[in-house]
Amino acid sequence: MKKFFERIIEGILTCSGFVTSITILLIIVFLFSEAFGLFGSKAIEDGYVLALNKQNKVTDITPAEIKKVFDGEITNWSQLGGDDTPITVFRLENLTDYYSEEELGPEYAYAGAKIAELINKNPGMIGFIPNTYIDKTFQGHLIKDKTISMKDVLTGTEWFPTATPAPLFGILPLITGTLWVSFFAILFALPFGLSVSIYMSEVSNHKVRDVLKPVIELLSGIPSVVYGFFGLIVIVPLIQKVFHLPVGESGLAGSIVLAIMALPTIITVSEDAMRNCPRSMREASLALGASKWQTIYKVVIPYSISGITSGVVLGIGRAIGETMAVLMVTGNAAVIPHTILEPLRTIPATIAAELGEAPAGGAHYQALFLLGVVLFFITLIINFSVEYISSRQK
Repeated sequence: MKKFFERIIEGILTCSGFVTSITILLIIVFLFSEAFGLFGSKAIEDGYVLALNKQNKVTDITPAEIKKVFDGEITNWSQLGGDDTPITVFRLENLTDYYSEEELGPEYAYAGAKIAELINKNPGMIGFIPNTYIDKTFQGHLIKDKTISMKDVLTGTEWFPTATPAPLFGILPLITGTLWVSFFAILFALPFGLSVSIYMSEVSNHKVRDVLKPVIELLSGIPSVVYGFFGLIVIVPLIQKVFHLPVGESGLAGSIVLAIMALPTIITVSEDAMRNCPRSMREASLALGASKWQTIYKVVIPYSISGITSGVVLGIGRAIGETMAVLMVTGNAAVIPHTILEPLRTIPATIAAELGEAPAGGAHYQALFLLGVVLFFITLIINFSVEYISSRQK
């Protein structure tokens, strides 16, 4: 009977592990399938075309150039390889500027013919119109609508998923912002975390340690939104005042908040690694005439360097994956930061802020899943680093 129950328990554990593995695999497959669907989407907004006059020699424009044309940054076709002709931008809502409602007919019945007439007689016009309004009288040509390229996404410097006619999905600012904030967070957290872990492991008595350790571990259980609220109320105004900035929401505010959040992980893992240093090594060092501090930095820290590094890498993982606190204090500007005092945006914050507004199955929706894939690979690299560092033994 005992063996029978043991086999049942063994079967339940095996099934649980199998189901968990399959679930994780399916999640990863779903993530990748949604993400890479982006590269099959058209660059121009679905259901619309860009129409040009037949005299216009331009046939291909990149999404970034399209945005500049419709934003008024590019004003002449010569800037795009065409003739020296001023660019006239036309949208469907501008149709009433050229024709009266009587000319357009009931329910815009003659809109297609009027749009064709308008573009046919204006050599410099570019029309952003629904493809259903392309009339048989239209004599011009359409801009080639290519699919979104991986190069434009991975190396693009503009994240503007709601831009029309062509949204921009350059993820470089988001990757830069994520790594920028995480780097400075660890830069701030490492000295303090290592100092506290040395104090708790080597200097303090057991009574102080018994009080500090639960308090530090409790910090890791505080919700991230609480840290974000603290940063928004305390840290952001302080940074704005000290550095005389127009706004205090910046990468520095995000780094400080993330450093506070990463401290419990760094302290706990590092302190445990130091306490595992054999007592015989400490006694041997002291017997040879080394002082207590010489023993700490010449014996204990080198012996525990694997655990300390693991704590640091785990702290980096916590910082990179954090969402709510960063969303509240960094300013959410999707630009490549040049200093830590500028507003920026991270990958997790972008996903959290925009996923609810992105139409399911659309290019914006797929681009957010691609950000998830990028974050997945960053986290995977960190996890592999932890495994490699932890396996090293002095």
